[in-house]
Order: sequence, then C-alpha cells, then structure tokens
Amino acid sequence: MSASTPSSASPDPSMLHDLVAAALKAGADAAEAAMARRASLSVGVRNAALEDVEREESTDLGLRVFIGKRQATVSSSDLSDATRGRLVERAIAMARLAPEDPYASLAPKDLLAPAPHADLDLYDPSERSAEQLEAAAIAVEAAAMAVDGVSRSEGGDASWSSSEWQMVTSDGFVGQHRGSVFSMGAGVIAEKDGQMERGGEHRALRHLEDLPSAEEIGKTAGERAVARVGARKIASTTAPVIFDNRMATQVLSPLLGAISGTAIARGSSFLKDRLNKLVLPAGVDLIDDPLRPRGHGSTPFDDEGVRVEKRAIVEDGILNTWLLNTASAAQLGMTTTGHASRGLVGPSGVSAHNVHLSAGEGTLDDLMAQAGTGLLITSMFGPSMNGNTGDWSAGVSGFWFENGERAYPVSEVTVAGNLIELYARLQRAGDLQFRHAFNSPSLLFDKVAIAGK
Repeated sequence: MSASTPSSASPDPSMLHDLVAAALKAGADAAEAAMARRASLSVGVRNAALEDVEREESTDLGLRVFIGKRQATVSSSDLSDATRGRLVERAIAMARLAPEDPYASLAPKDLLAPAPHADLDLYDPSERSAEQLEAAAIAVEAAAMAVDGVSRSEGGDASWSSSEWQMVTSDGFVGQHRGSVFSMGAGVIAEKDGQMERGGEHRALRHLEDLPSAEEIGKTAGERAVARVGARKIASTTAPVIFDNRMATQVLSPLLGAISGTAIARGSSFLKDRLNKLVLPAGVDLIDDPLRPRGHGSTPFDDEGVRVEKRAIVEDGILNTWLLNTASAAQLGMTTTGHASRGLVGPSGVSAHNVHLSAGEGTLDDLMAQAGTGLLITSMFGPSMNGNTGDWSAGVSGFWFENGERAYPVSEVTVAGNLIELYARLQRAGDLQFRHAFNSPSLLFDKVAIAGK
C-alpha cells in the first residue's frame, strides 16, 4: 500500500469553499471549514510471528460558524451532499443557541499565512507494503533478541502513516499541507539471576531514508534492557540529578503548558507573573521553529491559518512570549503568536511546534563527572504537578553514579522539586538531538529531593 494514498485522491478543495459559502448563506457572519485525511498501516510481531496488522483510512470534515460572538462546530466523516447540507443547518442552529463568547472570532486577516505556503519537505511518498513492514518488524526484534542477556521479546513493530489537512475560511484563507511518518521499534526483557528488566527503542521520522536500520534500533533496545538488570532501591536523599536527553523534555514540558495563553488567561500558571523575566539561566534559549524541514512539529501555518515563524520563546534565560491563539490573545489584549491547535470539533487550543532547548557543552559523561555522585534518569512515569505553584514530582529509574561513573541501575525512585527553582539551576550538556517535536540536551540539576526506600 502506498503512503501517498491520502494525497493521490484528495477531495476537490471546492468542497470546503462551497461549505463556507453555504454557511454564510444560511446566516453565519463568518465560517471556517477544514478537512483531515489520514491513512496508516502498522504491523506487529512477537517471536518472529505476525501478531497484528492495523489499517486505517479516514476522511473527516469540520465546520465552525460564527453568529456575532456565538460560535459552534460540527463534524462528520460522511462527505455526501446531503450530509454537508445537514452540517450547515446544525451548525447554524447550535450557534444561535450558544452563549456569547466575547473572544470568539476567526484569526485577523492581516495575520493569515500568505500563499504559496512553504514546502517543508514533510511528505515522503515511499511505499511500504504489509509484507515489508512485517519483515522490518521481524528484523528489529531479531536484532534486539541477539543482544547477550536478552531473554524474551515483547514484540517488534513497523508502520507508516500519511496525513493531509485542508482549511478554508470566509476571510479568504486557503491552506493545505501533508505529511508522512515512518516508524520502527522493539521491546525486550533481559534476565539475570532471576531479575528481569524491560528495555526498548522506537524511532519515527518523516522520510523513510532517515529511519535508522532495524539492526541499530534493535541493538539499542536490547542493550537498554541488559543495562537495567540488577536494579536496586536506594535510600532517600538529596543529590545531583541528571535527565538524559531522552527524558529531559519531560521536566521541561510543564514550561510550555505554563506559558499557554489559555492557562495565562485563566490565571492558572506558575509562570503567570514571569513574562519578560528570567525563567532559565542566562545564556539559555528555548526555540520554537515551525519551519524546520522534515520536523515532526513543522507546519506552514497554524490551525487557524495564521502565519508561523521561528521565535525564541526564552532568550538568554528571559521569557519573551506567551503561546497564543486568536481567542487567548484577544482575552489578554495581545496578538496571536500562531500557536493555535485544533481538531475538527470545538474551538482551537494552544500548542507549540518544533521546540528545542539550546545545547550547552560537553557530553553526558562530562555532566556526570561535574556532578560527581548522583542519579542519572533514563526512564520516567507518572509525573504530577501543581499548575499554580510548579511543585512537581515523578517516578523514575536509571543509574546511580559515583565519581562520575555509572555504579549500578536503580528503580522505584521518585524525584521532586519546584520547577521555578529547578529551571533556575539547570545545566546543559552538548548532546542535543532532533528526534521529536520537542528536544533537549541532557540536563543536570545540582540538588534534587530523591525519595527511595
């Protein structure tokens, strides 16, 4: 099956134009129509035997209408003429009954992304059949099982997906973009002296040619499982803590939520009073770049059609901006920053695009040498946070290190602290890698509460 399926049979954009025109004729003051198409194929194996095959093909249509300051959204997966007519009728009826929202509107016309939109190289039409995906899943599982010390498999998988988004508004915006994702991964269990530990690796990229080999991914999965065997519990203490570059974004992600315009407008953010103030150490930048080629979060416009641009959310440690959509910007008396994010139902929310924390210097080993003794975190689960205060905690596992060297694996540990205080003391390695929509180098915090046995 070809990953190009969604775009090869794309609906005529005139459907969206007609839907908007029909909404205006029925009484809407403004309208926005969007269409989302997705196709995917994934294959899973266990012990080299096929375990599951999942195929998805969907096309969904959404309509948002405005009558004064009242709005309503409706959606359907039926694209027939009759259903589209009913969508318009229902949207208009719902909007007339909806409560007024003083901040409800389409995005300002002067902020809409101009055509033609940037080509960000997000789409790869390469074909991967179910048989090819099965072979890749078997290969990645086999590579993981070949690592000495691995005893059993939790499965291998491979997949591709392709998506397309079209949007038309009554203010004249017309936009379309499409993307693809190819992925492969494996999970295994290592065992020694009756102790078992899980490990895995999964990679997903926009272009098939960028995906690491099954051997590389599988070997990494197996080695992670083996390295965790013999994990110990440690006593509660306060010590330096390092989050490796795969886990570091999980301690940083609350920052993005805290500067969302919707959170700021509600007053429910631990950073609500920190605009234009230091939130990270001097010299540290947090960059959002929606125009990075082949980026997981790349887009030529936001989900309200607003033009996007690369910007420093934090520059030299200072918080420069909130993340705003049209409604939250209006509520705060500001201008949208092009961070609207929405599906086909309901008004838009707020989301960042491609975010990364600027790299420091040195390696992960250099951070451990600098800290001397402490905890290296390589896995995290169940983080919790008080959004108003920034008090944060998470269950973690990883490695205790001494004299700058890994001493032994640890598990069943909780780390906790106040994020405002932690962010002010973070130190960075130089091992930044662009693997996801949010990326960070490994981070060292010099003193963190650790709860153990």
